[in-house]
Amino acid sequence: MTGEPTPAVPPQLRAWLGLIAALAAAVVVVLGVLYAGHSEPGMVDRWVQPAVDDVRPPWRQVALAMDFLGEPAGAATLVVAAVAGCLLLRCPRAAALVMAGAGITLGMAALLKHLVGRTIHGDGNLSYPSGHTAFATALALVVALLATGRFGLGRTAGRLVVFASALVAGAAMGWAQVALGAHYPTDVLGGWCTALVVIPATAWLIDRAADRLGDRTADAGRRERR
Repeated sequence: MTGEPTPAVPPQLRAWLGLIAALAAAVVVVLGVLYAGHSEPGMVDRWVQPAVDDVRPPWRQVALAMDFLGEPAGAATLVVAAVAGCLLLRCPRAAALVMAGAGITLGMAALLKHLVGRTIHGDGNLSYPSGHTAFATALALVVALLATGRFGLGRTAGRLVVFASALVAGAAMGWAQVALGAHYPTDVLGGWCTALVVIPATAWLIDRAADRLGDRTADAGRRERR
């Protein structure tokens, strides 16, 4: 490791993450159009739900614990812990990505819920996309991107770490949401893809802003030494 700041997006993953974000955005839009205004499970939901419905102890307690991590108190605890860890590792860009990424991801999920208008268990329960799944995936992505940059992982290893982290976190939280009857499986997929769109875009913006600020500071320092 060098004295250079750890970028929010490792350079070796930028093009790949851009492609993933574009594909994920397409999935979010297609699912949103398909299920706009719906209040019943779709064909895919009917196929997947029986496999995870009606969980019983101890798995129900596991699902409830996972669900708590996406609730305000649990999510805030995870964000504070992640930010503290990033700062201890002297990775301010990652800390900024945790805060901005989590906030924008949840905000985007809330906006999409109102735009799509899909409901579950009553008109007041907007369901698409799953904010819990989006949050868990977003946090896992940030940690994976930080690990890739800090440990200098290559392109293949970095892709594997990032994708596996997002998949495991999204699948775990998504299972809990479907098992508890809070979301349809396609809501979970929409939430997962929402994080795959927001986190790479937010990380790229943070890197751009930090690089420009660093360049300006360096230029000012050079002018002062003249």
